[in-house]
Amino acid sequence: MAKYGKKLVERIADLVKSDTYTIAEICKMVGIDEATYYRWKKDKNEFCDAIKKAEDARMEFFVVEAKKSLLKKIQGYTVQEKSTTYTRDKEGKPQVKEQKNIDKHYQPDTAAIIFTLTNGDSENWKNRQNTDLTNKGDKFETGSPFMAAIMNASKKKKEK
Repeated sequence: MAKYGKKLVERIADLVKSDTYTIAEICKMVGIDEATYYRWKKDKNEFCDAIKKAEDARMEFFVVEAKKSLLKKIQGYTVQEKSTTYTRDKEGKPQVKEQKNIDKHYQPDTAAIIFTLTNGDSENWKNRQNTDLTNKGDKFETGSPFMAAIMNASKKKKEK
């Protein structure tokens, strides 16, 4: 089993920061028991701080990547795909017959646009519907007992 030291702490922190390994996987990679990991995290402030900084850095990276991906989804993007066709020569070996570069365009994603607008500019883009049951002071002309019940409930709520 590995002994606690600065290099081991740095290695564990680098693994936490660099990928989405589980604690069990990290412990196996560095040769410590999970119980040891959690004991160090509880008892050793230096270890706990290093892990916390690594987790924060990893999350910051994820947020940056998510923003980049969202921007691509909002704007749309073009990808160049290569297509190669092969034939066999006289000896039966594969030989390139044709190579094509195809530009494939992906349209902006409507769901990503709606998400961004409703979260980024919620004053102007709300993803909800409001119904004014008071009709701005005017009375409803309705014979529906259901609407009458709603209006009465609304009046009682305002009176409280």
